[in-house]
Amino acid sequence: MNIEKQQIKLGDISIDVIYKNIKNIHLSVHPPTGRVRIASPTRFKLDSLRVYAISKLNWIKKQQHKIQSQDREAPREYITRETHYYLGKRFLLNVIITNSTPKIILNHSTIELHVRENSTLLQRKTLMNEWYRESLKEIIPEYIERWEKILNVKVNEYGIKKMKTRWGTCNIKDQRIWINLELAKKPIQCLEYIIVHEMIHLIERTHNERFLALMKKFLPQWKLYKEELNRFPLNHEEWDY
Repeated sequence: MNIEKQQIKLGDISIDVIYKNIKNIHLSVHPPTGRVRIASPTRFKLDSLRVYAISKLNWIKKQQHKIQSQDREAPREYITRETHYYLGKRFLLNVIITNSTPKIILNHSTIELHVRENSTLLQRKTLMNEWYRESLKEIIPEYIERWEKILNVKVNEYGIKKMKTRWGTCNIKDQRIWINLELAKKPIQCLEYIIVHEMIHLIERTHNERFLALMKKFLPQWKLYKEELNRFPLNHEEWDY
């Protein structure tokens, strides 16, 4: 069970410390600002975690620099000739004013956004997000079915939602996985990597050596896919995994 979050200060670096019922210490650095977090077993005192953090300070600064220097897209305005991504491919948006039901049509190099004349930015964004959601609903079940057979696990349910800190999550008890809506914009191999990652949690709960060994066994190039995912241009509200 989690207990109250604490914090370590190392100069101008703040590190959030969260105690959990886990075996090992997990250090992570998160976009878009380079936020640092330590997830720790309850047996470690804060002073011990400070010493650990100091020993990892160079690594922390390196990761923060990498995150803060990564290319980012400007906030979307949903106007004609604006760049949008679908499954890792770059498309130009073509806004078409219509009196009929709003819709989206995917072409070879453009995404047609059919909207009413007085549509707001929020309405256009919502339409795009729903289109991304429906696209993932067509893709994800095939991958789940394929990997259920390979991993010998069962996914009872999956869901798609916006998440602020994860590309995916797994509820082991209910055998449910959640996939971040933003993955509709990323290369298909990145989406598959996240699906496999979450499904392997049905075998191994934590990111321990067994988990990593399973990832290597079933998806040998998973590190390349992870790097590709985090190397792909971020928008103004995205994050790391």
